[in-house]
This record gives sequence, structure tokens and C-alpha cells, in this order.
Amino acid sequence: MKIVIDYEASWRNSFLDGSNDEPLPKKGRDFVGSMTSLKNSENYHQRSVTKNTVLGILSRLIGDQRKLYQARQSEHFYFADIEDKIDFKDNPKVISNEIAYIRNIKGSTDQNSFTGMIKVNDPIFQSDYSQDFWGVLALDIESLCDFIIDNTPVTIALPFQLDPISILNQLELIKKNKPVAYEGPIKQASDNLSSHFEKYKPFNKKDKQLILPMYCSALYLQLQRLEKRYDMSSAKTKAGGISGISNNGFTPKDFMKTYVTGGKKIIYGNPFVREEFVKGEGKIKQTLAKASGQLEIILDIDNDRAKDLRRKINDAGVSSFYLGKKGLAYVSDISLN
Repeated sequence: MKIVIDYEASWRNSFLDGSNDEPLPKKGRDFVGSMTSLKNSENYHQRSVTKNTVLGILSRLIGDQRKLYQARQSEHFYFADIEDKIDFKDNPKVISNEIAYIRNIKGSTDQNSFTGMIKVNDPIFQSDYSQDFWGVLALDIESLCDFIIDNTPVTIALPFQLDPISILNQLELIKKNKPVAYEGPIKQASDNLSSHFEKYKPFNKKDKQLILPMYCSALYLQLQRLEKRYDMSSAKTKAGGISGISNNGFTPKDFMKTYVTGGKKIIYGNPFVREEFVKGEGKIKQTLAKASGQLEIILDIDNDRAKDLRRKINDAGVSSFYLGKKGLAYVSDISLN
């Protein structure tokens, strides 16, 4: 028996992790089609027609709309005794690539955005301690080491305004500093920070000193020192930290959420694009693949079983369906020869 299926614009990518062959997790399968997730090559899932795809199509054609793993676990799975007698041949005639905008309903938030008005008059920017506190970010690396090692007062004139955006910009500038050798005053200052903060992680993979963690942890060190002179409760979160800033770095959306009226910006979708650098080719973009063509399903079964299957397909009357993910597919021919 042969069943011929024509299909158009069948999506050949998946945006979820996990497998259709397993029960759904309580919270569902994770969406891995976001821009952040696609930076990891493992989350760019390419899909092709498989035996499971074919079994899912056949089940759909006879009106069984259960998940394939559910149908297989039941006592009355129509194809249970003939799975090994089913073969197929996929003939994609046209494969195109295009950028599709994928809806994200998880409620993810933009890493670098916020909503509402900026609260520039927050106490952390307008208090008696503010100049001394944020002034740590204005120190050059030598002065920073002196501050950490010798508790040198921060007396520098700030080259930036005391408001959320200016602080964030200063952190971004510090982030651009390249790692340096772990020696001399740098080593002494870094060791000092390590003795104060267990979460402090000063090195990259090449065992060079990272600059951003030094500044961020120095902020926490200044927080402790200023508490001896000021009430620093307005500078701390309920957990006792600095909003959006850890001992090793910062997260713009978490930093800004405290100082705006609308909080984080919800992401409702994104283009499905993965960019990567391939040696010898440069930067390439991997986008959504769509295939159009024909799928032939061959069943090595006797004539009576073939007639029964054809009758069930006709009785179910399924006109069109998805082949894999999205697209349009329909049965164009059923032959018992």
C-alpha cells in the first residue's frame, strides 16, 4: 500500500527543547527560539521527516489525535503490529530559508530595556553617601587598587551624572576593559576582594584578571565601609545586595527595574535567526527552513489490512494537516498496489 502526501511550506526547525516521545513536563517544554537561547548552537534545532513523523501522520489520518507516545502506550494503537512494516521516502522539491517572527508567550524580558519613566531622584543617587558610593566606578585601575588595599577615600570628581542611565553607561565602559595580568597591585587588590566575598570570581579561562568583577565587588566593599558612617538601607535591596549588580557583573534590566515606573520590558517575540562565525566563510545567518515536496509512505501489509486502513482514512475525512511543524499537507493519492 502506498500513500502519497503533498506538502507545502513545512517548517524544518523546532523552537522547543525535549522530545515529542516523552510526556510533557508540568510546566511544558521550554521555548529555545529566543535570541538569547539561539546564541547556543544546541538550541538551533533542525528537523526532518522521521519514522515518528510518519506514524503521527498516519494516526492523524485515521482520526487519532493523541500524542504519539500516548497512542503507543495504549492498548489500541492501530499501527502497533505493523510499525516495522512502514517505510517512507521524503522528496522535498523546494527548500527555502526566511526570517520568521516567533511569538514568545513565556513572559521573557528584554536584557537591555525597561518601561516607564526613570526615577532620577531615587535616594541612592541623591543621598549624602551617593558621591562616595558611585565614585568607585570613576576610579582608574590604579586608584581602585589603592582604594581596595589601603581604604583610600574616594574624592574624585565624577565624570558622569548621578542617575540610572549614566551609572549604567559607566558600567558598560568598565565592561569593555580587557583582562590584565594577575600580578602586583592588581593581585593584591583582587586577593583582598576574594577574602571579603565568596562569590567573587576574578579570572577568565586564561587565568587573567577580569576588570569588571573588581569594580563591582569594590562597590560592595564601599557599601560595607560607608555603613559605618551612613544609613545605607536605601542603597540595598531586601536581600541586602545592590539592585542589578552582583560581585562579578551587572544585568541592565535588573538594574533599571528598580529605578523606573514600569519595570522590565516584556518580550513578545523575536526573529528566528542564529548568527555564527564560520572559519573561512565569516559570519553566517541560520534562519527558518521551509520545505515543499512530496512524501511517499509505503506499508508492506496484506490487501485486507490495506483496505481497512483506506476505509478508516476515508471515514475520518481529514482534509489537510501539518507535516511536522506548520505548513500545509494533504493526501493526494492512496494506492493498494
